[in-house]
Amino acid sequence: MNSKTKSFRELIVWKKSMKLVLEVYKLTKNFPKSETYGLVSQMRRAAVGIPSNIAEGYLRRHTKEYSQFINVAFASGAELETQLELSKELSFISISEYDYIISLLNEIMKMLNKLSQVLRSASQTNS
Repeated sequence: MNSKTKSFRELIVWKKSMKLVLEVYKLTKNFPKSETYGLVSQMRRAAVGIPSNIAEGYLRRHTKEYSQFINVAFASGAELETQLELSKELSFISISEYDYIISLLNEIMKMLNKLSQVLRSASQTNS
């Protein structure tokens, strides 16, 4: 889709979101067993949704489709942010763990927002 990059794997936002997934998996490993099919499953799914939608959108033929997948990735990030906040409030994660992962997530969300703006602008230009 992009003339400057040959693969979604080259996108910094994809690389950072993959790191986020690994961090979420590490973080949730120590959650109470009672949350295995609850919060743990939801957090992992939301985290995985970010790089997955970036990748799938990148391979779409049209900019408008790519933009839609970036919006879904952004929504997954918002979902994860809520779940992280809840995890902190329930004392499943420490404040330092929360601060670290939220910082990474915020960086990704800013990048997704910028990418979405660029794609919307390109889509309007191509219309």
